[in-house]
Order: sequence, then C-alpha cells, then structure tokens
Amino acid sequence: MPYFVYKIFETPIRRLEKLEQHEAFREASNRAKQLRGELASDAACVIKVIFAETELHAEDLLNQVRAAAPNPQDD
Repeated sequence: MPYFVYKIFETPIRRLEKLEQHEAFREASNRAKQLRGELASDAACVIKVIFAETELHAEDLLNQVRAAAPNPQDD
C-alpha cells in the first residue's frame, strides 16, 4: 500500500490537497519534512503522511474525527 502526502487546510473549510504518493515510508516522511520546512510558520495548513489502500481511503482516514487520548493525570 502506498503512503500519501497531503496538505490540509482547516479554514475557511476543511480541504485536503494530495501532493504526492510514495511506496516507502522513509521517502514519504522525508518529503513531508522537507515540505513542512518550506512552509511559513504562519501557514494556514499542515502537511501529513497517511498509509492507505487508495487515495479515497486516505482522504476518508484523514477526515475521521479521532478521540483524544486519555490523560492519566485525570484519574
């Protein structure tokens, strides 16, 4: 399965922009780090790498709302 590199914009609406696709995690990760370095610190987007079967599956995973991890200090 491929690794997809996406640019994600949160405002004014959530928008996903596929940038690249790589077969190896190392390539995708290095490219994402390079792209993050090129972004201005005030950029209104984030760069993410996602492992998925297809582009549609990747976008579905990126759009899922994930629950926050439990905080052990709250117990």
